[in-house]
Amino acid sequence: MRNFREAPATVRVAFVSWLAAVGAGVLETLLVVIGSDVRAGLVTGLAIRAVVFVTAVVVAWQMLAGRRWARLALAAGLGVVGLSSLVADPVTWLAEGNSVATLLADSTAVDLLFGAVRSIHIVAVLSATALMFTPPSNAWFRPVPPPPGSWSAIRPPATAGRRPE
Repeated sequence: MRNFREAPATVRVAFVSWLAAVGAGVLETLLVVIGSDVRAGLVTGLAIRAVVFVTAVVVAWQMLAGRRWARLALAAGLGVVGLSSLVADPVTWLAEGNSVATLLADSTAVDLLFGAVRSIHIVAVLSATALMFTPPSNAWFRPVPPPPGSWSAIRPPATAGRRPE
């Protein structure tokens, strides 16, 4: 495993952005719980979110350490699926002809805070996803050759002596 202190700035900022996205998700969850009278399914919803948040942090640590699978898991899981879940309702709501001006006029302080936190959440996910695929980040995720003198450095590759197919 690589030393995360050696990671390029783009990977370190992507990591911080993933943590910011998780933090925003936690705050959004708290705001929903505080601002809602509905308690049906609350425990299940909180448990699912807790698993997603903890998993995201663990995978982000692996991404910071240079694990390619972690970068791909974050990009697909949170950068595509997660981001889609963040924007689907607002986009659908706007497509139905609703007015942002009316929404703002009818919003409570909790609603406005939720919207601000959701915006931060979306920007954090977009930033983290983009930063993971910059040239310095791509170099960080390339396989590291084995150290000289190690068994894998002197062992012939598995394809040695095979004829091309």
